[in-house]
Amino acid sequence: MGSLSELRAKLEREAEGCYSWSNGPDNVYAEHKHPYTKILYCVEGAIDFVLPERVLHLAAGDRMELPAGTSHSARVGRDGCVCVEGRRRTMDPE
Repeated sequence: MGSLSELRAKLEREAEGCYSWSNGPDNVYAEHKHPYTKILYCVEGAIDFVLPERVLHLAAGDRMELPAGTSHSARVGRDGCVCVEGRRRTMDPE
């Protein structure tokens, strides 16, 4: 696990546009997708990401990398959650 500041610092080494967010218990996100690869750390609580082929359960300290264009929905756990996320950095052209 790690604190919000520790996990955000870790995320900022691999992602851009980083921010933190939180949700109360049992919040639901409808199915959607992103045009970028999303990297997310669960800081507190738990959240389930529902993917076409499986459910990915994240608890405090867990990391997820979701490829661009992946359809998913999400369900926050009964104790809510705090997460930090960002867009995977693209490699600079050589």
